[in-house]
Amino acid sequence: MTNREIELESSATLPPRFDSSATPPGGSNQDNSQPEEGRQEFSLPPVDGGKDAWLFLAACFAIEALVWGFPFAFGVFQDYYSTHEPFAGSPNIAVVGTCAMGVMYLTAPLIIGLCRIFSRWARWTSLVGLFTMCLSLAMSSFSTNVSHLIATQGALYALGGSIAYCPCILYMDEWFVQRKGLAYGIMWSGTGLAGVVLPLLLEYLLHTCGFRTTLRLWSGLLFVLTVPLAIFIKPRLPHSATSHAKPFSLKMFMIPSFWLYQLANVVEATGFFLPGIYLPTYARSALGAASYGSATTILLVNVASVFGCVAMGWFIDRLHVTTCILLSTVGATLGVLLIWGLSSSLPLLYFFCVVYGLFAGSYTSAWPGIMKDIVLKGESIGGGHVDPTMVFGWLAAGRGIGNVVSGPLSETLIQGLPWKGDTVAYGYGSGYGSLIVFTGVTALVGGASFIWKRLGIL
Repeated sequence: MTNREIELESSATLPPRFDSSATPPGGSNQDNSQPEEGRQEFSLPPVDGGKDAWLFLAACFAIEALVWGFPFAFGVFQDYYSTHEPFAGSPNIAVVGTCAMGVMYLTAPLIIGLCRIFSRWARWTSLVGLFTMCLSLAMSSFSTNVSHLIATQGALYALGGSIAYCPCILYMDEWFVQRKGLAYGIMWSGTGLAGVVLPLLLEYLLHTCGFRTTLRLWSGLLFVLTVPLAIFIKPRLPHSATSHAKPFSLKMFMIPSFWLYQLANVVEATGFFLPGIYLPTYARSALGAASYGSATTILLVNVASVFGCVAMGWFIDRLHVTTCILLSTVGATLGVLLIWGLSSSLPLLYFFCVVYGLFAGSYTSAWPGIMKDIVLKGESIGGGHVDPTMVFGWLAAGRGIGNVVSGPLSETLIQGLPWKGDTVAYGYGSGYGSLIVFTGVTALVGGASFIWKRLGIL
């Protein structure tokens, strides 16, 4: 356990306050002459449990679902924009979704670092970010071309989302120590849940009200739902206990293990997002699924990822991080290369969606283990304390790189539908064979940390 975690755990054992009516052993009541204010200044809510900790986690879960769920549901908007005026036939519509998700990932280390530097005001950045998100969606409802959408629904929304979300990461280490992995897993499962509900809701609104009214309605609803939650996104420790942090220290980059974890993380991310983009199209074009049947593929992935994230969070508190990554890697790789690659019917494809959501969807829930390992290695080599939240920020940036690269790369992989008819009439011969292989190989490389650990490199 790191010195930071020991400090947090030890502070949790302090009683909330001394009982002024109690008499200590020995019959002396002299200590009770201390002023009540002096005794209360040492009061801290408990870690890993208690009303305040669970309310904080519940608020983080909801913020996660509402902030990240919208860009994960962009496929619904992409389909609508591609077939309705004024955007029908316009190029670069997909860039809107890539920009929204990529910018949120890529700006994470910057936003977390600034929150560390200005920690006295960091708690209120959630409100600033939520207001920016709502404003961006309202502005996007007035868009007349794709460039307007990229600037508002893409970049500005992502910037607001990153500002709103980063305090959740910043304070998680203060509220949870022994159950940190489980807490992160529960929070990140919010995206999977939102990925089930939001596409259905947004698709209904788009075809009933049009995109302008839908964006305005969602902007208002987002404001009403999220602003009360910001009250519970608060630090556990006083400002003086965290003001010493140096978020932009280069010590982390001097640790070889960080780069090994990051390399596997980036490679895994280049393939991770591809099934979410192409599964509905694959189900419709290769297996003849109807509109509802093709959309069910994404719903199953998202539902399964809810359980996968929570389960991985539970495992990461008990097993070494490389073992947990191996579990995710084996399930995702076999699922892609065997089940999707050999799928010849819609039920078999649905089975793949569940497997992929459970295993691939839980990969990032192993990040708390990576954060802990990097902190321990930093201390063991005499590099001093490494801020675990900044480790998260840079892992998120690495995932953002993979996300941005995967979009144009995937278009190249399926251009001209290579391998179509050249192999057996399963997934590999559907025209998506190269995409399936690439997704499987990147999932496999994402688990390289397990091999490096066994070789003594990590």
